[in-house]
Amino acid sequence: MSTDTTTADAAREARPATMRAAVWEGADRIGVRDVPVPEVPAGWALVEVEYTGICGTDLSILHGTHPRAAAGLVPGHEIVGRVVDAGTTGLPAGARVVAEPLISCGECRACRSGATHVCRDLKLYGIDTPGSLARYVALPAAVLHQVPDHVPARLAALVEPLAVAVHAVRLAGLAAGDTVAVLGGGPIGVLTALVARHAGAARVVVAEPRAWRRSVVEGLGLDVVPDGVTAAEHLAALTGGEGADVAFDAAGHPAVAAQLPAVTRVLGRIAVVGVHKKPAELDLQSICFKEQTLVGVRVYTHDDIAEAVDLVASDALGLDRLPVAEFALDDVAAAFESAAAGEDNLKVLVRSAEAAR
Repeated sequence: MSTDTTTADAAREARPATMRAAVWEGADRIGVRDVPVPEVPAGWALVEVEYTGICGTDLSILHGTHPRAAAGLVPGHEIVGRVVDAGTTGLPAGARVVAEPLISCGECRACRSGATHVCRDLKLYGIDTPGSLARYVALPAAVLHQVPDHVPARLAALVEPLAVAVHAVRLAGLAAGDTVAVLGGGPIGVLTALVARHAGAARVVVAEPRAWRRSVVEGLGLDVVPDGVTAAEHLAALTGGEGADVAFDAAGHPAVAAQLPAVTRVLGRIAVVGVHKKPAELDLQSICFKEQTLVGVRVYTHDDIAEAVDLVASDALGLDRLPVAEFALDDVAAAFESAAAGEDNLKVLVRSAEAAR
């Protein structure tokens, strides 16, 4: 028996049978209790969770409006942690990893063509199966991306939402020197703006109604649409009446959808990143007359996650400047309240392991 196998067996035997986990019990009810430590099937690894980020999808689960989440779920899909049981994966024990939490069927046309992120029956860990608002989570090795040790866990926790921004900028076909409009200054909007600037945009303008978020955006060196001026008016003034080369809807709000064609120039590109909960009114006549390109954005690909890891590891975006709030797992209800309020942070992280401090 190899030394590695002996060490892994000893660690497995020393692990407790139960763990603390946040469990969603129904609309607006989430609590922390002891649950069994998950089994580790062949090809999977057990990860000791350091941080889990909370996003809008988690809030819809909490409020009981997510169509797939079932009571009894352990939520959490923005995951960073350490491998404590690599099983048969070959992953190094102790490695810091982030998760690509998508579950694809492998059989539909999208999956067969390699576009597994838009699987016809796409599911996610933390929504359709147990997630990471717990001490441990078990995940297939194929969805784990190793993060360099020098990257703090708090920054690695931003990889999953950052991958959404990377994917959006890639799909939008942004070119060096472009003027970019980002409508919505929440976490995804800010990350999209930073990625767009890093990708070569000459000017990035963010439209955001909340004054506190506008101040955060300005502090990152990005242009902000002033209060009392529409995004279309501001972009027109900056571009000699032309409009943005690329516009991102990072809000998913009907009022934003209505602005998109006017904000964007003739032959410009529009990328819808924010998830609209219901059909929104859109000026299709303007899109036709301007021959604008409209593209939808859904999550990310494997390569987008890898690029997000590289961006964090190289500190290319200065993500440590983002206001982040941190809560212990036992305070998960307060963490959800803070994420819903969004008054003093752009991101809320829940800490599961003491090692994450």
